[in-house]
Amino acid sequence: MKLIKPLFLLLIGINLLSCISRKEIAYFHETETALDSAQVFNLEQMRRPQPVIKPNDQLNIIVSSSEPEAALPFNLPTASTGSISNGGMRPVGTPQLQSYLVASDGTINFPVLGQIKVSGLSRSELAAELKKQLSKYLQEPVINVRLANFQISVLGEVLKPGTFPLSDEYISLPKALGLAGDLTIYGRRDNVLVMREEADGMKKVYLDLTDNKIVNSPYYYLQQNDVVYVEPNGPQRQSASYNRNASIYISIASVLVSLAVLISR
Repeated sequence: MKLIKPLFLLLIGINLLSCISRKEIAYFHETETALDSAQVFNLEQMRRPQPVIKPNDQLNIIVSSSEPEAALPFNLPTASTGSISNGGMRPVGTPQLQSYLVASDGTINFPVLGQIKVSGLSRSELAAELKKQLSKYLQEPVINVRLANFQISVLGEVLKPGTFPLSDEYISLPKALGLAGDLTIYGRRDNVLVMREEADGMKKVYLDLTDNKIVNSPYYYLQQNDVVYVEPNGPQRQSASYNRNASIYISIASVLVSLAVLISR
């Protein structure tokens, strides 16, 4: 009987330590009172900012018009890989569209037009500027601008950390975390770091996933080359020997208590 009480208290202590409140792990908390219609967040109606072009970005720019042949000089030639066959070189595979590399001064060298300042512009703003300049040479020009190297990195306490190339330029923070397999139970949801390279240097912002007002943050939607870092929770950070198998030990302790009760009878 003397053994039962300490084991029972140990079991209660382990259970208490392993308890985590809903507020610590659930995303997008609402207040305890019901939200009125003015407070309800509609993500579909939110204005999603377009990514801004930066130095070292790669741009795919396609120019077309009502006269296709007239637009050819304003497009980069496609590139194909080649192989040697019967003493000659022949192209193989699908032709790849060449991209413009934004120089450190924020410019690209565009056919016929020469150097154009593009950094600081969104895709639509650059398309509008090119359309304005090309209207001198083409009838009804149509400009398509895309970022060829759009990628984000997700690191820290997530299931699958890594760098993810994306074709969709509208990527929210929760979607990025979803690509990385979501946070582990040991990641802090109230202190997620987003690092972004801007014209005046690296910006670091901490966001709280448990707060539904996070959707109002300008960092809720990510931009190219953003880095997301999920910080480990307190016990995980403070002790390298933090045990991730608490549930197993709880089961073992329960068995020991049961055995002690049977033996004492």
